[in-house]
Amino acid sequence: MTNYDADLLILGAGPAGLSAAQYGARAALRVLVLEQLAPGGQALLIDTLENYPGLIPARSGFDFADVMRRQAENFGARFITATATSVSATGARHSVPFTVTLDDGKKLTALTVLVATGARHRLLGIPGERELAGMGVSYCATCDGPFFKGKKIFVVGGGDAACDEARYLARLSPHVVLIHRRAEFRAQKALVERVMNDPRIEVRLNTRMLEIHGSNKVSSVALETNGVTHEESADAVFIFAGSVPQVPDLPPLLTNNDQGYIITDQSMTTSIPGIFAAGDVRATPFRQVVVAAAEGAIAAHSAAAYIDELER
Repeated sequence: MTNYDADLLILGAGPAGLSAAQYGARAALRVLVLEQLAPGGQALLIDTLENYPGLIPARSGFDFADVMRRQAENFGARFITATATSVSATGARHSVPFTVTLDDGKKLTALTVLVATGARHRLLGIPGERELAGMGVSYCATCDGPFFKGKKIFVVGGGDAACDEARYLARLSPHVVLIHRRAEFRAQKALVERVMNDPRIEVRLNTRMLEIHGSNKVSSVALETNGVTHEESADAVFIFAGSVPQVPDLPPLLTNNDQGYIITDQSMTTSIPGIFAAGDVRATPFRQVVVAAAEGAIAAHSAAAYIDELER
């Protein structure tokens, strides 16, 4: 089966896509990776990647992604800059091949497709948030929390992630302030109770963050509580307002959860045979670089096995 553009067409070149590209190409698959910006995805925003197993000394997310890309290319994977807008199954009953339509109208065909398009953090949309991202504004406590040991940390959000991450940050600093714009949390009751009973966490409800101030790093925040505004010093702001999966238009039989994340089995296979998903776009309880890389490797292995079945 060679009358297709790729055996494995990977949408997205974050850690999941890069790992899949390496494993797929090493398994002698013709691998083509589409990335709309630069290989690395959200890993490019990591200033110092220090918690990836075996990575000593720590390096920037950019350097890490660059090595992964070069590894994949050395095994034969190809990369092109493009955005996939839709994936369709042109065979009977969603069999092969799959056709991927790009934003310029061009179409590519493949025996298998891996959706590794990731997710983007839901922004608060307040002044200073974008400008100070990576300079005290963060969306990942396990990634950046250790840089603020003993510092004054604000956590924004009212769901499970905000409560979990506030408790993690409280292990690093006794000066954690968790704010939520509503009068009660939407997180699980057990999580809320743990937060409320943690003396290292100050909880402020009915409180909104209006602005984040600082030059090259966070120095203060503007808050509104019950209609009263004031400014307060801060060293870091961790925002957990949810995330939004970046999912292209996929065949209608593909199963997503109620938040739009793609559901797969342990082999990263979706509800449509031949379409796989890995990384932050997948319904997963823990979004980390190491998790995404592992899922990408599994997806590539599963795609190779699927193609073997087709050829038989």
